[in-house]
Amino acid sequence: MNPIERALGILMLLTGGRLRTASELAERFGVSLRTIYRDVDRLLALGIPVEAARGAEGGYRLAQDYIQPPIALSRGETAALLVALALVRGLKATPLLRELDAAEGKLLASLPRAARELFAQGERIVGIECPPPDIFHPEPDMFGSGDMQGAVDGFMQGLLAGRRVRLVHENPYRDRRRAYDLEPRGILFDRDRWYLIGWDVDLVAERFLRADRVREIEVSGMAARIDPEFSVTHHTGRKWLSRAMRRWEQEGEISTISITGAQANLLMRDWYHRHAAFTPERGGRVTVRLPSIDPEMVLPLVRWLGPGAELQAPEALRRQLARDLAAMAQGAG
Repeated sequence: MNPIERALGILMLLTGGRLRTASELAERFGVSLRTIYRDVDRLLALGIPVEAARGAEGGYRLAQDYIQPPIALSRGETAALLVALALVRGLKATPLLRELDAAEGKLLASLPRAARELFAQGERIVGIECPPPDIFHPEPDMFGSGDMQGAVDGFMQGLLAGRRVRLVHENPYRDRRRAYDLEPRGILFDRDRWYLIGWDVDLVAERFLRADRVREIEVSGMAARIDPEFSVTHHTGRKWLSRAMRRWEQEGEISTISITGAQANLLMRDWYHRHAAFTPERGGRVTVRLPSIDPEMVLPLVRWLGPGAELQAPEALRRQLARDLAAMAQGAG
């Protein structure tokens, strides 16, 4: 029996859930204990979760639920899953991409030939449109320089294994990199990018990080606690953005704009500006506080709002806006 055949035989013996001692395996396959140790190391190197228990009653066994029971799917259910996979492939990063490739192959193999040929290239029949650029709130990089696919995969592997993840995240606004030790909680897809949600075990706080700004990531050997109260819905509806804006207001400079009630209602329909601070004033007017003094973001917004909008602060932006509007008026005759 060659090493591959023996490793496969060991794997099949360990699937029953009962502990098998190294001595028992060595006797079963007629090899030395050292050979069994090498075979187990070979299985571990392939990513197969062999668990070892020490002591007189110890031994080896396969991690529970590693091999899943067979699932019977109808032809329509199989096609529905393949359509969903085609949609996911249209994203900038696909969670657990290699595992998805393997699952897709198994689903395709179960279909009749004609349907298999049709669904083998799902992107021909299913499309996903990327969101258009947003000129009112440009970012220093539409996509970060990190490996979004690798970050999402690593985070999901930690989530599946119940392990912490260690990563290095880059913040272009503060020009810094920071290391995090996180217990993975969930992921969120918003505006063509993935966000990682985890519990920072060092600072005892939740972290919400863009996956495309992750520079390094690894699954650690430390177990991660499961939070039964966590739900990704706590962040949907861009609640995360509201919390971030309140923090940015405390940490940076602010632009203040006075607008009419009708303009406020219009601005509250925007995906980003609706999370700014709106304060009702006398006469039906509203004061909006934006956590930015970037002229490329603030000035186009005021010009778009039009008459009735008054940029109150900062003074430097007021003067620049006055020069821009005077030039526009001169150009219009």
